[in-house]
Amino acid sequence: MDWRPRCAPDVMHKRAEMLMVIRQFFQQRAVLEVETPLLCHATGTDPQLDFFSTQFNYPPDNPRLFLQTSPEFAMKRLLAAGSGCIYQICKAFRNSESGRFHNPEFTILEWYRLGFTLQDLMQEVAELFEQLVLPQRPLQILPPISYQDIFQQATGLDPLNFDLPRWQAFARRENLHEAIEICEQDHALWLDFIFSHVVQPQMKAGCLYRVYHYPAIQSALARIHPENPQLAERFEVFIDGIELGNGFRELTNADEQEQRFEREVAWRRQHRLPEVEKDRRFLAALQTGLPECSGIAIGLDRLLMILLNKTSIDEVLIFPVARA
Repeated sequence: MDWRPRCAPDVMHKRAEMLMVIRQFFQQRAVLEVETPLLCHATGTDPQLDFFSTQFNYPPDNPRLFLQTSPEFAMKRLLAAGSGCIYQICKAFRNSESGRFHNPEFTILEWYRLGFTLQDLMQEVAELFEQLVLPQRPLQILPPISYQDIFQQATGLDPLNFDLPRWQAFARRENLHEAIEICEQDHALWLDFIFSHVVQPQMKAGCLYRVYHYPAIQSALARIHPENPQLAERFEVFIDGIELGNGFRELTNADEQEQRFEREVAWRRQHRLPEVEKDRRFLAALQTGLPECSGIAIGLDRLLMILLNKTSIDEVLIFPVARA
């Protein structure tokens, strides 16, 4: 049995340098570093995410607790309580995820900026990546591009116009026959599948992409665009075609958020996924009032992998799951 760390000592030093740069970046902008619990009474309802849970052996109720897939809900409770702009570097946990780009325990950077538009946050992301990436390797920061534009350029399909026979024909032409069986008639699944299998591989190496205005059916926790209900105020960040971050102009309407939770809970039930409860504390914070803000989460292990030109996330982890 190999007890040694998976990554080399120089990788550990590079990780420490990366964290130092991040903290200096936010300190210069007066963004407060916070720490929220990783073990909570509720977790997200997103059907695409699987979670770890445990039983807390504390009488009388012995509650079920969850390792968080993201610190998002707890951080938004802080925002509603008047924390001001905040960031956090912490561990997050997602079950059933292990591979070249995935480890079930990973390091995340998440931050929220009060009063920021989506464009403001995309600009700040570019400024952070300039400081993190350029000292290590060349990086071309491309202008932000809309989801609709990059999708159409790569596929010829309009992501907002779901014509199932046409999309099935496209999958056959691209030798992606499994998409027909996996996605069936689900527009959102088709978008995810084609984006990851066709659009991302066409992204230029050495370039930072910021893809914004995702279709509303992929809105997650983002608000719907006020002038076009087909779009969500959401963007994602990519380098070398690898997804690194997911950002939103945050939804502040508690009733709409609860309706989204209800739909996700129903979808989970219909597809026989593990049951979850809505996070009542988070919804109560939204009812009290979440300030206008935008936020993003960045996967730091993937970023370090890109900085050091590694081919697998395991190469930048001290003890990946196989050696934990």
